Amino acid sequence: MVYVFLGPPGAGKGTQGDLLSEKVHLPKLVTGDMFREEVSKGTELGREVQEIMQAGKLVSDEIVLRLVKERMRSEEYTPGCVFDGFPRTIDQAEALERLLEKEGKKIDLVFNIIASDEELVKRLSGRRICQDCQKLYNIYFNPPAQEDCCGACGGRLIQRKDDTEQTILERLAVYKNKTSPLIEFYNKRSVLREISGSGAIEEVFKRVLSRLERG
Repeated sequence: MVYVFLGPPGAGKGTQGDLLSEKVHLPKLVTGDMFREEVSKGTELGREVQEIMQAGKLVSDEIVLRLVKERMRSEEYTPGCVFDGFPRTIDQAEALERLLEKEGKKIDLVFNIIASDEELVKRLSGRRICQDCQKLYNIYFNPPAQEDCCGACGGRLIQRKDDTEQTILERLAVYKNKTSPLIEFYNKRSVLREISGSGAIEEVFKRVLSRLERG
């Protein structure tokens, strides 16, 4: 089984992908995490990716597809997976179809998480992450008990460079221009399911499960 989560930055597709991954016992493939791994390793590819991400741009299809193909060869992904952050363009979607076809797989459902731009900017600009244990907070919706201090390990909370308001607006513009066409792409294949991203995490996940059960 293969599932894909679409949605603009901050819509909650990562959280919902985590929940579905646990529910259906499939690994989650997150291109953003793969990029950050390369950045943390200080590789040449990582430095290139870091520069692109900080500018709020999309990483090239060539780089993304290379990383995805390598990860999909792992035995862990044989039963299928939950994609988060990929595909982002029509070219990537078509390349993914070809890759899955070779493995005898197909995309079963695509969940499109929707939310207003105003809510998305607030969600993303308010995000803070512990530099030690990576625990996430939000100064608006899930603030730490002590400002700038992680309640789990005491580490310092920081704001990612790509979570500033200016970069967020750029990311949303890029999404609308380059990623939104995927909605029509998957709608034509009758696998798209639209999910409201408003409300508590549990409420959104109930909507995901409802669409999953209906197919």
